[in-house]
Amino acid sequence: MSPTKMPTERTVTLKDVAEHAGVSPMTVSRALNKPATVSETLRARIGASVESLGYVQNLVAGALASAGSNVIPVIVPSLSNSVFVEVIAGIQDVAQAAGYQLMLGNTEYDLDREYGAVSTFLGWSPPGMIIAGMRHLDRTRNLLKRWGKPVVEMMEYGTQAIDMNVGLSHYKAGETMATHLVTRGYREIVFIGCRIQADYRAAQRHKGMDRILARHGLHRREPISYDGPSNWALGGDALMDVLEATPKVDAIFFANDDLAVGAILRAQREGIAVPKQVAIAGFNGLGLADLVQPGLTTIMSPRLEIGRIAARQLLDRFAGRTPAKRRVDVSFQLQVRGST
Repeated sequence: MSPTKMPTERTVTLKDVAEHAGVSPMTVSRALNKPATVSETLRARIGASVESLGYVQNLVAGALASAGSNVIPVIVPSLSNSVFVEVIAGIQDVAQAAGYQLMLGNTEYDLDREYGAVSTFLGWSPPGMIIAGMRHLDRTRNLLKRWGKPVVEMMEYGTQAIDMNVGLSHYKAGETMATHLVTRGYREIVFIGCRIQADYRAAQRHKGMDRILARHGLHRREPISYDGPSNWALGGDALMDVLEATPKVDAIFFANDDLAVGAILRAQREGIAVPKQVAIAGFNGLGLADLVQPGLTTIMSPRLEIGRIAARQLLDRFAGRTPAKRRVDVSFQLQVRGST
């Protein structure tokens, strides 16, 4: 097996799908392009064959279809979160300098939407793809493996990469922050985030925190999760909700800096002393963390570098080179400030 290319199978054709479904290629074409002209039962059968075989409809016409494109799809779970904006900027820095453009997909932490984005983007014959996270639906993972072109999974570090991987251990980040809080003497610690059931990287940080609390025999709580995207206002509301429901809480580890900064600003408005009454910590290391008073204790993640490394990994593979590392752990840094 070539070290610079993933194992691949023969490209699945429309004819293969037709034979698998027991229909004509024209029927398959109508089902894909004009579904209203095909019965629901037949559409379901053809859809099952498409998924089973990993067929990708090629949307690029003529010469472009044979040559591929210079557009790199980048799929992230949010475009409202500045964290992903910075990662995208890192990718663009490297890719654009090499003559490539980006095509963005936003899943809103929905794995079904992720599958739809992957399916659509592959149809445009990109030379490779960058996707946030390492946990996907089985059909998404199978589709990318069958595709056979370079794929970089970013934002987290793990051993089960589809192809290449760059990120950090969110579990270890959670352990690190919890160790800091416990060492400082905090004993009633809660974790607050948004859509934690879907945002499994935040869930990993909670699990890391939970392990440290268990080791020290401290009270362990389920994470508190809010619906919708995180923002400053929600962070402030979350602070007040927790202090009202659980007055003994003396430290809060927020899933990101947006929420944590909002909590600090609300605490100032309400006359709540931070960290004397409650310590506040975040994650990401946004610039705002150093501007509020007191400064926010947070985990610094190298977002721009993650994007740049992901782009370099793809470019190496495009050029037929083996990346220096197929899996890159960028690690993180605990930044201790006045909020804890």
